[in-house]
Amino acid sequence: MAPEIRRSLVLHTRLRRDPHAVLRRMLDRVPPGMGFDEPVAELETRIAELLGKPAALFFPSGTMAQQSALRVHADRLGRRTFAAHPQTHLALWEEQACNAVHHLVHRPVGDHHGLITLADLDEIHEPLAALLLELPQREIGGLLPTWDDLEAQTGWARARGAAVHMDGARLWESQPFYDRPHAEIAALFDTVYVSLYKAVESARGAILAGDEETMAEVSVWRTRLGGKLPDAWPLAVAALVGMEDTLPRMGEFLAHARAIAAAVNADGYARTRPEVPQTPLFHIHLPAPREAVSAAARAIFEETGDELPLHARAGSEPGRSSIELTIGLTALEFTPQEVAALIRRLR
Repeated sequence: MAPEIRRSLVLHTRLRRDPHAVLRRMLDRVPPGMGFDEPVAELETRIAELLGKPAALFFPSGTMAQQSALRVHADRLGRRTFAAHPQTHLALWEEQACNAVHHLVHRPVGDHHGLITLADLDEIHEPLAALLLELPQREIGGLLPTWDDLEAQTGWARARGAAVHMDGARLWESQPFYDRPHAEIAALFDTVYVSLYKAVESARGAILAGDEETMAEVSVWRTRLGGKLPDAWPLAVAALVGMEDTLPRMGEFLAHARAIAAAVNADGYARTRPEVPQTPLFHIHLPAPREAVSAAARAIFEETGDELPLHARAGSEPGRSSIELTIGLTALEFTPQEVAALIRRLR
């Protein structure tokens, strides 16, 4: 029998995703007589308004939402290439679906371990269907471009006739860094994807927002790809709960992430990237191989019931590794010093 989780530094811990607990939170949000279509319609309207976009569509996954958006941009312009960071989710985790399904070509831009720069974009000498920017760039520690860089890069794309798409899987976590309304950030982009199961803790799902004409075309691809679900209301209800209960706390999560990072760095055993987190998501780099780190995390859990990420990543140098932390509700139960002490045990 698996040990009981006492506390957790894992965003998607069973403490928050246990079906019974999720259903209890949802029940209070569903009044008697609510129609099957009402939660999805409410969620689409609410997020469209929050992002300042005329229309929004629910998708069962972000993978499907982003493919649909890029397909529409490409078909409109008669171009098949989109530019994105070398470590974009579409390249690493989707089995090259954009090419296999939609015959789109990913043009990597920028350094694997750094943010895209305007100079990187100036090295592109072919017409693009779209520029995809991920806010934040997860694979390099949740880094975000400055506001001036964001304006310059989206302007660069528009000046060349390309659409601009945001991979906003973690837009909710990024907003406190910019300290601007969600709509002001989204206004720089033609289409915006946001995740419903990460920060806002729905069971699954995504929203894609944009202008009405684009969303009408996107809806065709949602149907073709099997994403027009007739009974998506449970996913929508879970997302509405998170929009109300968790979304307003992103600033609190960022402050705690920064306090944890400061404690880890002050301890001296490990270091964080970035040194001062820009979002509640950041990486901790450890002077130990990933097998040892994962084994130590399992041992800590079995001994104390404190859950840490179990899947460390190999570092760029032998004998080094990293883990990813995303600070959410359950992580608030740990003091920064407690986290630093646990990280020191990962060796």
